[in-house]
Parts: sequence; C-alpha cells; structure tokens
Amino acid sequence: MSCVFSRQIWFNVIQRLGLQGLAPQPDDHSFEDWWDQASRRVADQAKMGLNSVVILVAWSLWTGVFDGLQPSISGLLSTIRDELHLWDLAGARGITHLLALQPNG
Repeated sequence: MSCVFSRQIWFNVIQRLGLQGLAPQPDDHSFEDWWDQASRRVADQAKMGLNSVVILVAWSLWTGVFDGLQPSISGLLSTIRDELHLWDLAGARGITHLLALQPNG
C-alpha cells in the first residue's frame, strides 16, 4: 500500500469507476484493512463488483510488477481495463453493475 506506483494504479482504476473516494491513501498501510474499509462503504451489488476489481487489480499488479515485467502505468491500466471487460463477459460478480456506475459508462 505504500508503493507509489501501485497507489497510482489503484487510484486510476477506482477513479474510472467513479469511486475515487475509496482509493488507498498514503496513511493506508494494510491492504486488508483498506479493502475491508472500502467494501463497507459501497452497497451490495457495487460491493461484489468492487471485490472483483480489487482481486483483478491486485493480481495484475503482482504479475505485472513482481514477476519482473516492469510495465508502464498506462500499459498496466490498459491491461486492467481489458481484463475487467473480459471478467464482465465471463460473469464476475457485480462487475456489470459497477461498470454501469461509471461516470462515462
């Protein structure tokens, strides 16, 4: 949670979903605590979507950064956006509802 790169990814993804108030803050040190607090602040369907997004972004960060790929922020955001739509098509819980809440979607 203290990594500037990952915090920027989180903020960008969550902002695009219109949930920027849930983005990790510099004083958030525990991923689990942040996720718990963020999921408590959204309604049922949005909570399912948020949980799916959190899993997707965490996995994307892990595989993109910690596997030594060192992606750019824009490249990783593009990958996450594409994966999010694939997860939606595959029926990941709540993503359709969350995508419908997007400011431009």
